Amino acid sequence: MTEKHHAEHHEKHHEHKPAHHKAEASGDWEPKIIGFLCNWCSYAGADLCGVSRYQYPANIRAVRVMCSTRVSPHIVLDIFRAGADGVLLGGCHIGDCHYISGNFYTERRVKLMKMLLQEAGVEPERLRLEWVSASEGEKFSKVVTEFTEQIRTLGPSKVKKDEKHETLVAAADAASETFRLRALSGKELNLTTKENVYGIKIDQEEFDKLMTQATEDEFERSLILVLSKQKPRSVKELGKIMEVPTDKVLRHIVALRQKNLLSMDHPEGFTPTYRTIEIGGEQ
Repeated sequence: MTEKHHAEHHEKHHEHKPAHHKAEASGDWEPKIIGFLCNWCSYAGADLCGVSRYQYPANIRAVRVMCSTRVSPHIVLDIFRAGADGVLLGGCHIGDCHYISGNFYTERRVKLMKMLLQEAGVEPERLRLEWVSASEGEKFSKVVTEFTEQIRTLGPSKVKKDEKHETLVAAADAASETFRLRALSGKELNLTTKENVYGIKIDQEEFDKLMTQATEDEFERSLILVLSKQKPRSVKELGKIMEVPTDKVLRHIVALRQKNLLSMDHPEGFTPTYRTIEIGGEQ
């Protein structure tokens, strides 16, 4: 779609949506939704939607990407940290990806994103994945309308308004960047659908259990690093804030110290405290 067509569609769209202008003028809350749309299918579907004059809420801000798999968990979680109320991912139907298997990886990444959102106390329903082809303009309209109403029902995101939620999402964001989760997420397709050199294929249910445990561990370790970056903290204090048993917190601390990500600080009486090691050495 050319810039001229976008402008014409934008004007026509808003001509039919006076309610949104009224809501903004009165100070009523309206959902802020970011949509990442595959260049070849979903974005073309959105284009057809505009040309065909199908109506949908003006709450979505579309971002065109060459493939849905280019949208990493870090990008999505960072957007939630910035205060977005919802994120929509649109891609080609399974089997129609222009890059062969891109949407398979997207599907598996979204599973990870939803688990991390759950760990952070954010409703996983705020993230939605949909396959929309270039010929499905009407479907695009319905998906955006349904998702906007779903986010409106959930209400505004608390991440930017609540320090605790912001800390939790920051930990989820950091966890998404760990080598362990990136490797598991990236290798899931091959590990569960193909045999390795020993002729072994991992059962999907077994892999899901492994992924769930790894996600929980990496989230909790990232949360320890986020909290200990704010100020040195003891095992007992971390356990209380995280609502995690102290013996589990201590195991995480041992693992983080082995990776040189956490150091022991000056003890408070006989109680050791720990602080995060900044990149470039201890600060």
